[in-house]
Amino acid sequence: MKIDVNGEKHDIAASTVAEALDLLGWGEMRVATALNGAFVPAATRATTQLSDGDQLEVLTAMQGG
Repeated sequence: MKIDVNGEKHDIAASTVAEALDLLGWGEMRVATALNGAFVPAATRATTQLSDGDQLEVLTAMQGG
């Protein structure tokens, strides 16, 4: 399926947000996620289904000062 991840097109074999994060290398990281503009809590990522053409945003915490 083809989805947008942080504005970049990806052809990915994942059916849920959690699977997509694993395949994209964010599976073990603490990130915030939004699917089509709606916040997806970590507790629901494994059951949040992806569809062709979805837009997934993944945000990581940044440190600095």
